[in-house]
Amino acid sequence: MDGGFHKGMTMTLLPRRALGAWFMRPSFRRPAFGAAALAAALLLAACGKPAPSGGAAPPPADKVYTVAWTIYAGWMPWPYADQAGIVKKWADKYGVKIKVVQVNDYVESLNQFSAGKVDAVTSTTMDALTVPAASGHDSTVLMIGDYSNGNDGVILKGSDKLADIKGRPVNLVENSVSHYLLARALESAGLKLPDVKTINTSDADIVAAFGASQTTALVTWNPQLSEIKKQPGANEVFDSSKIPGEILDTLIVDTAELQANPKLGKALTGIWYETLALMSRDDDQGRAARAAMAKLSGADLPGFESQLKTTHLYVDPGAAAAYESDPALVTATDRVRKFSFDHGLFGQAARSVDDIGIAFPGGKILGSPTNVKLRFDPTYMALAADGKL
Repeated sequence: MDGGFHKGMTMTLLPRRALGAWFMRPSFRRPAFGAAALAAALLLAACGKPAPSGGAAPPPADKVYTVAWTIYAGWMPWPYADQAGIVKKWADKYGVKIKVVQVNDYVESLNQFSAGKVDAVTSTTMDALTVPAASGHDSTVLMIGDYSNGNDGVILKGSDKLADIKGRPVNLVENSVSHYLLARALESAGLKLPDVKTINTSDADIVAAFGASQTTALVTWNPQLSEIKKQPGANEVFDSSKIPGEILDTLIVDTAELQANPKLGKALTGIWYETLALMSRDDDQGRAARAAMAKLSGADLPGFESQLKTTHLYVDPGAAAAYESDPALVTATDRVRKFSFDHGLFGQAARSVDDIGIAFPGGKILGSPTNVKLRFDPTYMALAADGKL
């Protein structure tokens, strides 16, 4: 969750991306200073960025663009591409300099992006909204990489009916992917969050928590989810495959930088889809690529491939581009922004759910059209689909 390994775990752990990063409970790593100070600092940093426009000044010749990543199955193509020379290949093709760096703490990677210290970062769409967008930093979803397709689940002890969750305490990482999944699960059963009582439990402790007699329900993600499902009395009653496309993992890029140098977008997109095509091959080269990614993440190949099975990778850029133009994305993003606002994840940045604008292809905007801070742009994915990179 926070981009670092929990040494107390006995299983191979691929740290998961956290949602609503600023406002996590104490089990999460957080910046050393408070949220209000951080918001002020990031707003100041954002003020120093040029406003996105068609006439953006070209970047200096020696500009090095930095892409930050953290450990998660769907984001491991980035360090592998760097290691395999794919980053250099595409950077050279478009005459740009690209540096791929690991940030051990996922929250910190988002903070660095928001402060303008890195130019692109791996992020969920929800975090792109609640961290950089809420801080006033304008970002563009360059590529949709994957969505959770069973990586997250709701477990009941001693019952296989979701409706039986009513009135139970539910252990989960509050204000995270798990909290969002719980809200969607309850909705499907005609229930609401007040119908249960959440108990904030760190991802490092969630497996052990299931063994406690007082634990009767929980929500978590892989690999913890897989371990819990093996235990007696554990019944998975809802998982993220029921809400396809809602828990999205992406690469977001500073909008001003992207508009100033579209070649950056082309190079990053070329890197991504060449790497996905390679890792998806069912031959020695494909297995070697996946094995290298597993090693880079601290996992073994079987463990890494197991997580890929419940991660819907958009290997086809045309499919990813099409989803950005699908009304279903607007509906899913609307759910996410309302959940984020209702749970205070915008902090002081918004007095209304509509204060922050989110732009989609075709001119559709959720929220303020004069304060758009998150943009879905299928341009570069479409170029990849058409073979024009």
